Amino acid sequence: MLHAVRQRVTIGPDGTIHVSVPELKPGTVADVIILEAPDQISKKSLAGFIGKGKGCYNNTNEVDTFIRNERSTWE
Repeated sequence: MLHAVRQRVTIGPDGTIHVSVPELKPGTVADVIILEAPDQISKKSLAGFIGKGKGCYNNTNEVDTFIRNERSTWE
């Protein structure tokens, strides 16, 4: 039978993690998976990417101007 244990832990300054599961028998083999808590991961706004790529526009006015100029070339 699969026994799952979930514990919230804090990573120590040297990267160590302490997990205590007294209900498991000594000598039991277990797999440990470490997932960083989602509330600890910084979330970046997509707006921060505006104008960051090479050849991109710095603001919406530049985009509007480009589109207007392109439309004026249409027949």
